[in-house]
Amino acid sequence: MGSKDDSPSTTSLARWVRGRAPDGNPLRRATDRLETAVLAVLVITFLAAAPFVAQACGAAAREAAHQEQLAQEASLRQVPALVIKNASSAQATVSTLSTPKAQVRWTAPDGHARTGETPVPTGTRAGATVPVWVTNSGQLASPPLLDSQVAGTADLAATGGVALLGFVIVNVGLATRRVLNKRRMAAWEAEWRAVGPRWTTPA
Repeated sequence: MGSKDDSPSTTSLARWVRGRAPDGNPLRRATDRLETAVLAVLVITFLAAAPFVAQACGAAAREAAHQEQLAQEASLRQVPALVIKNASSAQATVSTLSTPKAQVRWTAPDGHARTGETPVPTGTRAGATVPVWVTNSGQLASPPLLDSQVAGTADLAATGGVALLGFVIVNVGLATRRVLNKRRMAAWEAEWRAVGPRWTTPA
């Protein structure tokens, strides 16, 4: 029984690496040397550019998220709300991961009382007071972005930027390989047209 190193995938990879090693082999085709050079340039480009792409994407996303956070904080305000109806038992028992909602009443910036439904901590009962975020018109709103959410957006953008760079690099490499393979096939066909008749013509 052969070892894992003798598997077709391992053998193919080893053959591919040997075929493009810059060892000065006179049998190495020009297209092989060109493919090796292109691959080296692409790898170096990715390693050199990835940190800058991550930093640029992360900084841009952080700034955009921070501006959104400031805009939300400027247009929203937090007010106390009185819980007037307990969250239904069905809501509370659906999942421990879900946040129950309860009917609450609060005073809008114009002085009028408003009622609505908002998420509340588990176990909150009628008569308790909970903080809610409202718009300038007194409507319930989601809270502004947290600093951790701003940071998370930046990290996600940085990761996405590097992934996109890798996607572009890989596709450039694949496109280059397709072009070089066509050139190899064309050269092989030309050589066969020149040599083939000598092998197939009867003596």
